Amino acid sequence: MSAARLLPALLALALVGFQDGGKKKVVPIEDNQFKLSGPVLFDAGSDVLKSESDDVLAEVRDTLEAKTYVTTLRIEGHSDTAGDASQMLTEKRALAVARWLVSKGIDCKRVIPVGFGSTKPVADNSTPEGKAQNRRMAFVVAGLRGRLIGGQPADGGGKVAGDPCAK
Repeated sequence: MSAARLLPALLALALVGFQDGGKKKVVPIEDNQFKLSGPVLFDAGSDVLKSESDDVLAEVRDTLEAKTYVTTLRIEGHSDTAGDASQMLTEKRALAVARWLVSKGIDCKRVIPVGFGSTKPVADNSTPEGKAQNRRMAFVVAGLRGRLIGGQPADGGGKVAGDPCAK
């Protein structure tokens, strides 16, 4: 193929990568969890996603698009021990994340939003640093190729937050 014919073809391929901002990022999966580049952030005391979370959530979307064999992703909301409404807030946050993913093209049947409240701490709740670590979202592979894995139900023992397919 001549250079005159090759150049337009190469330009067309390059433009395809930029239609979505050229920022596709598939993250690794370790211990059945997506290893994201940063945390998912919310407005304090609410389920409103901060715009700073868009790039991290795009990693989740991109990974699900690339790894179609992940058929069930459990979106887990966790909190520290502060506040009486921590269980409900983790459920609302998990559902907000699920709805964000659905709005970006992920099949609503592939995600299950679950709230755990403060039942699964990963750090000591008696320190500010520990509390910060316990306030988190986790993205856990619960099903592969239509089959549940890990010997647990899809909800992982948490409280299902709602139906991401419902409008």
